[in-house]
Formats: sequence, structure tokens, C-alpha cells
Amino acid sequence: MRVLGAGDNVADRYLHQSMLYPGGNALNVAVFAARLGARAGYLGVLGDDAAGRQILRALRAEHVDTSLTRVVHGPNATADVELRGNDRVFLRSDRTTALFELDDLQLEAMAAYDVVHSGYAGTLLARVPDIAQRARVSFDFGSRFDVAEAEPYLAHLHLASFSGGHLAESDARELVRRVLDAGAEYALVTLGSRGALLGSATGIRHQDADRVSAKDTLGAGDAFIAGVLVGIGTGRDIRSTLIAASAQAAQVCQVNGAFEHGIAFDADAVRREHGVDDETNDEQKTVTA
Repeated sequence: MRVLGAGDNVADRYLHQSMLYPGGNALNVAVFAARLGARAGYLGVLGDDAAGRQILRALRAEHVDTSLTRVVHGPNATADVELRGNDRVFLRSDRTTALFELDDLQLEAMAAYDVVHSGYAGTLLARVPDIAQRARVSFDFGSRFDVAEAEPYLAHLHLASFSGGHLAESDARELVRRVLDAGAEYALVTLGSRGALLGSATGIRHQDADRVSAKDTLGAGDAFIAGVLVGIGTGRDIRSTLIAASAQAAQVCQVNGAFEHGIAFDADAVRREHGVDDETNDEQKTVTA
């Protein structure tokens, strides 16, 4: 099976650790699909700074094809994360470098893949109908979704995913039904520690979350999406697909960053640049070491 992550990438800068980690929805799904045995690629734009170079190294180390990855002069897209108590808080992001318009050559290259995955943090939603003419399409609408805005694209989707940790299960089930009625082949709503719902023509299945001592939940939803895509794409039944996807998500929760490959950076310089006080203390820093 061939899976292409197309769209966003980011260097997640953990200010409380002075470490940055490769991430981004489209990039993460490609990496997690590769870990599950898929032939994966990443189509997107990296900067040529230390962060961008590290992300490129990480992709290659994870056996993700980078032939469709473009490197431009300038800083890579970033998102800054701070520790407040034991909670990670996103302070700001600059995704400028990672944003791009899909050209004809890139669009045609997608035909070599079984599934193309993209998401809310990129710029490809409007191109979903075009991509769907070349490959099956998976799209993650995240947690700040507007279903009415998503509906025109749902009939083109193999998998439509939503982060629904803020939803009651009854509301999440209604969301799944609405997405399926609009034409999506599969509808996934992840519910955080309450598991996930996956809907299809055969009904809606609930999967409990694996119980682990979570170090960092960043990237867990992306791992679940990759597990669903690879499971369905390789002919697994829904039950075993969901069990494997949940196990992959749980594994991700036990490492820092979405999939590790971290490098040190000057967090104090970032704080000075943005006027951020260091609100962490030594005890708090030890919590996530």
C-alpha cells in the first residue's frame, strides 16, 4: 500500500525542554503509515534552517520518500509549546514556509499513491475534488471544524477525520452519521482518552483507548488516522483495524514529540523574541524529561 502525506509540516519547539521535534498532521501520517509497513511519501515544503534539515533527516530515517519534498531558503514552519503546570500549551505558530499551492506536476504525482492524506493546517482542502480524481483522499478537519463548510468536500473523501475530544459521545455519533450521509466512505472521530468512533456503510464502531501512562499526546490522533488508513487499505476487518490504530496511538503517547527525532534549540532566544516569561520551574521541567 502507498500513502502520501501532502501539506503541512512543523517544527514543534518545546520551550520547557529546549528541544524541537518534527511534526505536522500530513507529515506525521506519512511517518506513522511507514512504521506500519506502507510505502509512504511526503509532499510539502521545508525550510533550509536547522529545523528543516532535521525534519528532512527524520523523514529519511523513517523510510518516507522525500522525492516530492521541496526545500526552500528560509526558516521552517514552527509551533511553540510551553509547559504550564503539567499541561502543554501552544503559544504561537508560523506556518508560512509550509504553505503552498498545488501545481499540476504535484497533482499528477499523487496518482502513484493509493491514498493521499492532508489536513486543516495546510492549503489543500479546495483541491480535494481534483486529488480524488487521482487517488483516494483522507482529510483531517481537526477540532475547530465547521461541518457545513466541510460538507461540499465529504463526498470526495475515502476517510474524513475529526478531533472530537470536546464532544459528548452522542454528538460524536451524530457527527459520524452526518459525514457518512454527506458521502464520505469512512468517518473517524477521535475522542482522546475515551477512544474513537469509526463509521462506514456497515455501521459505527467504538474503540476504547489503550490505557497507558502518557508522556506526550502530541501526534496520537495522526497515528490513529494512519492506523485506520493502513488497516483498511490492506484489507483488515474494522475490529482489528481499530485495535491496531489504538495501539499505535498509545505508543505515540509514550514519547516526546509526535515521533521523537528531537534536537536542541535556543529556547531563551525564542522567549526573548516573543516576550515570553519562563513560567516553568525545575520541578516542572523534570515532569516531562
